Amino acid sequence: MANTRKRILAVASGGGHWVQLLRLRPAFAGHDVTYVTVDSRYQVDADGERFYVVNDATRWNKAGLILLTLRLALIVLRERPEIAVSTGAAPGYLALRLAKLLGARTVWIDSLANAEKLSLSGQWIGKHADLWLSQWPHLAHPGGPNYEGAVL
Repeated sequence: MANTRKRILAVASGGGHWVQLLRLRPAFAGHDVTYVTVDSRYQVDADGERFYVVNDATRWNKAGLILLTLRLALIVLRERPEIAVSTGAAPGYLALRLAKLLGARTVWIDSLANAEKLSLSGQWIGKHADLWLSQWPHLAHPGGPNYEGAVL
């Protein structure tokens, strides 16, 4: 019988993005999970799993984005995830793009808070994610994102 344990990289920025990512933990049960976020205080939420802290950055902070990309690249190379999952924002976008380069399957779940329109990161990741979800049915459209219910 083949080993079905997967290496999962779970990435989110702080606040609601992190809270929503943690709500996915039951789906990660039985797998090797590595968490990545922007605040070291969140390590207590990782339940002893591998945990990394990266800087947060926005599109207006080019130097911060470069540093974030380099840090995430090192994490992705070290962890070699088979699956990368994010609820947003910039760290998740970049992590999914980098993990995809190494052949990982990628999942983007746009934040529940984005009720009127997709997040900018959510808009950008769409054509790169293997599974692209919105939690609002009126934001789903052919070609994605898909709506599979308000999962978080």
